[in-house]
Amino acid sequence: MTPYRSPLLDRPGAVEAEGLDRGVAAHYGDPVREQRALVRTPGTVVDLSQKGVVTVTGPDRLSWLTTLSSQVLTGLAPGSSAETLFLSVQGRIETAPHVVDDGTATWLITEADETAPLAAWLESMRFALRVEVADRSGEWAVLGASGPVPGLGDGPVWRDPWPAVAPGGWSYAALDGPHPGEERTWWEHLVPRAELDALTRELPLAGAWAAEALRIAAWRPRWGAETDERTIPHELDLLRTAVHLQKGCYKGQETVARVHNLGHPPRRLVLLDLDGSEHTLPSPGAEVLAGERAVGRVTSVQLHHEQGPIALAVLKRTADPEAPLLVADGEQRWAAAQQVVVQPDAGQVVGRRSGFLRGPRP
Repeated sequence: MTPYRSPLLDRPGAVEAEGLDRGVAAHYGDPVREQRALVRTPGTVVDLSQKGVVTVTGPDRLSWLTTLSSQVLTGLAPGSSAETLFLSVQGRIETAPHVVDDGTATWLITEADETAPLAAWLESMRFALRVEVADRSGEWAVLGASGPVPGLGDGPVWRDPWPAVAPGGWSYAALDGPHPGEERTWWEHLVPRAELDALTRELPLAGAWAAEALRIAAWRPRWGAETDERTIPHELDLLRTAVHLQKGCYKGQETVARVHNLGHPPRRLVLLDLDGSEHTLPSPGAEVLAGERAVGRVTSVQLHHEQGPIALAVLKRTADPEAPLLVADGEQRWAAAQQVVVQPDAGQVVGRRSGFLRGPRP
């Protein structure tokens, strides 16, 4: 299969990204300036055309997706956005699409590597229901922005619900004030892929690095970055936006309920403020050390235009929240200050006792 390459990589200064964002620009020559523009200049867009697009049509689509996933999508109003998870029997995250309905079709925006498996699995689960599943990635592309961008056509637009606690959701975050994600708004516009180059000719562009820095600062997890084959939603605070604790049976529900009721997710998401004196950044996958003991790994890292070098990491639940940390990548070391995102004993019981957590009581 030929690797994807966006036509916007032909723009002046474009440097291709790696990992989840391979095939689109990491930046166009000035990633810090592009990040500021993404925050401050309306109409600045990020090429996310490496992402996949799956549609589900038919009158049973929303109720069917509700039975299969962690979120209640039945009754989702046209133009409304949601997030859901498809879990394994053990409650581990398999796919995590962004969801928007237009009244006749439900659009699922996915990372490139989850698109084909999700479409194939949905197709296998149709049975006699009135639904049709299609991979539309060849027809539709995604553009990210910090707000609505006029002139991008009439395609659906997904607005990130993060960090609001959705109906039936629950917050695992340790907060003494506003959630840092409240400073970030994020929109994903679906545009005809054949028109991607023409639609963005007159718009300022920011690279994927800019979008990643803002996502990390907002404590926003991403499939394929913060997730691995063992990840359950509680570890990343995804009960906030992607899980409805009061819905009916779905695959993985027993794990979701058990861990929530016991209040002991095995791992927890943190934000790391990294020492910037090295003038380099660790790679995703770098070990996080408490003393000489490995307690987790870096999952996403980027240079923020105000906060400097920051990272998301997933640590063992038992890692001391007060312990000084080091990030080790080969022979290099970075001192790291830890901001707790998910409480070590987060869950229903601790939430009611301590008042740290916000969300409806099941």
